[in-house]
Amino acid sequence: MRYSKLLVALLATLAFGGCLTLPAGPAGPQGATGDTGATGGTGATGYTGATGRAGASGGTGATGETGATGGTGATGDTGATGGTGATGDTGATGYTGATGDTGATGSKGAKGSTGATGTKSGDTVIVVPVR
Repeated sequence: MRYSKLLVALLATLAFGGCLTLPAGPAGPQGATGDTGATGGTGATGYTGATGRAGASGGTGATGETGATGGTGATGDTGATGGTGATGDTGATGYTGATGDTGATGSKGAKGSTGATGTKSGDTVIVVPVR
């Protein structure tokens, strides 16, 4: 009984000792690497324990959530445009009206006078416009 009380005290000390946090001190110098020790001998094989009994069957798992609703499908292509309808018949040509009488010929206007004739003096030519 005495060992179990000591064991409980030791475990409590280790558990509460992990709750204290102190700042880390400065790093010390790198120590020299020690020699590798000799390899120990292989230990004896231990006894095989007894086979345990079969465990109890597990409970039924929870029902899964309903899956998300699928997205809306793509809109279909527009159908082809219908062909052009047939051209209708041309209507009948209407009656051509009678030709009207020819109008009277207008009177002839007065004849204008002839302009003055210029005179020649040297190499200069004088042009007088008609009034």
